[in-house]
Amino acid sequence: MQTRTLGHTDLQVVPLAFGGNVFGWTADEATSFQLLDTFVDRGLNFIDTADVYSRWIPGNKGGDSETILGDWFARSGKRDQIVLATKVGMEMGEGKKGLSKRYILEAVEDSLRRLQTDRIDLYQSHRDDESTPIEETLEAYQQLIQQGKVRFIGASNYKGTRLAEAIELGVQKNLPVYQVLQPEYNLYSRHDYETDLAPVAAKYGLGVIPYFSLASGFLTGKYKSAEDAKGASREFLVKKYFDERGMRILKALDEVSAETGASQTEISLAWLLAQPTVTAPIASATNTKQLETLFAAVDLKLGQEHLGKLDEASR
Repeated sequence: MQTRTLGHTDLQVVPLAFGGNVFGWTADEATSFQLLDTFVDRGLNFIDTADVYSRWIPGNKGGDSETILGDWFARSGKRDQIVLATKVGMEMGEGKKGLSKRYILEAVEDSLRRLQTDRIDLYQSHRDDESTPIEETLEAYQQLIQQGKVRFIGASNYKGTRLAEAIELGVQKNLPVYQVLQPEYNLYSRHDYETDLAPVAAKYGLGVIPYFSLASGFLTGKYKSAEDAKGASREFLVKKYFDERGMRILKALDEVSAETGASQTEISLAWLLAQPTVTAPIASATNTKQLETLFAAVDLKLGQEHLGKLDEASR
């Protein structure tokens, strides 16, 4: 499969990242292992997770996804085939959050232990921490890079001004620079990324790996109405999309699907892959049928007519 480079790094990824938020949440260990084996056996190589996944589930303390990934690495021996991305900064318990040097150096050891690996290919600030000086955060990453525990760094949930400030400071102080941006971006959620973050990504040549690429399942065609989503595990995430614009988007996806023969999932991801600043959307699956749809999306190229129809409906 064709690969793309993540920002100014030597990380070559097939342009689709497996979202590890499902591991230990909607996919148990056995299912997760099966999905990961299939993902890699089909030639894909990029997995994104976070230390906090899936702390929101009653009984989980966080680290569940990383633990399952680590057990899979140990069982499969496929760590060297993977570009591994994880994140730090979200609350993991009393006093365990943020981007202070002390906390990053503590949290990375926990992640490495759970992941059963000696290095993280892409370590990302999960959320901006305005209470910690940017320089202190970058100094922590510099230490980890020098120790070989982290290869490159990225940022998620940043505003454009803060992201640019962090990059400029890194250059000025000879500190590590964010090479990858992980924003919320999809056919429905466009405005914030396109107006605030895309110009920064373009200026600095960042790799962009959008999360919620399928709007928590809304863009897959699984739900035709808010009523359809009632009782689903993601109901609390998708119900906000069922407004007038959301229904226009679903109608356009349905029409493009009918004209191309591709699924709405494939079309939604192909639209993202056609955007000039996007490197690799992040998408999840909880069964192999869903995974096959993700594979198909990597090879789908939409024509300008269909891209235009989707753009118009989602404005």
